[in-house]
Amino acid sequence: MNLSDILKPEAVKVIASASSKKRLLHDVAELAHGAYGLPVDGVIEALMEREALGPTGVGNGVALPHARLVEADRMSAAFILLEKPVNFDAVDRQPVDLIMALFAPESAGVEHLKALALVSRTLRNADLCTKLRANSDPASLHALLTQDQDSQAA
Repeated sequence: MNLSDILKPEAVKVIASASSKKRLLHDVAELAHGAYGLPVDGVIEALMEREALGPTGVGNGVALPHARLVEADRMSAAFILLEKPVNFDAVDRQPVDLIMALFAPESAGVEHLKALALVSRTLRNADLCTKLRANSDPASLHALLTQDQDSQAA
C-alpha cells in the first residue's frame, strides 16, 4: 500500500487556522465528505470517540486522527496543513500543524493498521515535514506526500 492509493488530491487542504481541536476535526470531516462522500456528522463522531480513548497527536507537530466508519467502503486519507498550529493534546504537548486523518471500513482489521503504520512512517520523516510546512499549494503537498512514499517503496 502506498499513500497515493489512499490519499486523493482533492483530500489535501491548507487552512489558515482552527480555533480548537474540535473545530479542526470538523474541518477534517468536511474534507472527507468532499473527497470521499463520507457523512460529516459520522466522521466527527467517530473521530471524537477515538480521541476520547487517547489523543492522536503523535508529536513534532503531527496528528494522526483515525476512525472506522460503517460508510467507508475503502481505506482513505485526508491531509490538512495548518498555517497556525492548534493545541491537539499531543504527547509532546506541542501544537500540531500537519494532520493526516485515516478512515477505514469497519471490517478493515490489518489494512487499517498497515495504513496507520504507513502514515506514521511517512510523517516521521523530518525532511518531508519541513518541505510540507514550507508549501501552501494543495497539489504540491499531495505530490510531496505521494512522491516521497513512492520513492520509499522503491
